Amino acid sequence: MLLQAFTLFHVAISLAAIVSGFVVVSGLLNNRAYAGTTSFFLATTALTSITGFLFPFHGITPGIVLGVLSLIVLAIAYWARRQWNAAQRLRKTYLTTMVIALYFNFFVLVAQSFQKVPALHALAPTQKEPPFQIAQGVVLVLFITLGILSVRRFHGEGSAKVLSRAA
Repeated sequence: MLLQAFTLFHVAISLAAIVSGFVVVSGLLNNRAYAGTTSFFLATTALTSITGFLFPFHGITPGIVLGVLSLIVLAIAYWARRQWNAAQRLRKTYLTTMVIALYFNFFVLVAQSFQKVPALHALAPTQKEPPFQIAQGVVLVLFITLGILSVRRFHGEGSAKVLSRAA
């Protein structure tokens, strides 16, 4: 019963991170920095990875590896965000790591959906079947596109103080 409640908590945090991440990326695409939402995204995404490590351990899994990678990417994003005033060149680092962090969360959402949603599970029970691979390929292309567009569209003039103040 406790594990089930913890799982619901973990899923709720993950979904909050994904939703807030899309709000942040939407702002980046429109050359807007949402400081509060960005802080919320960074915190909930980190909490998602951290709580993922608290599930029963059954050896190193792709989820654990992705959690470690996510925390590394988040640390870089946080650092780039904090240093924004000192070096505008960190804009690309910040933008890229923000989109990668959101991608990692969304990647897990798709994987979990194929495990837990009966209709999707029937299409790819081992997650090695073409429907799963196609879905993850489409997600990857979508996030690469979002990353490129974010770097092109978000210039951050006047946003530096907003970004670092909330960090």
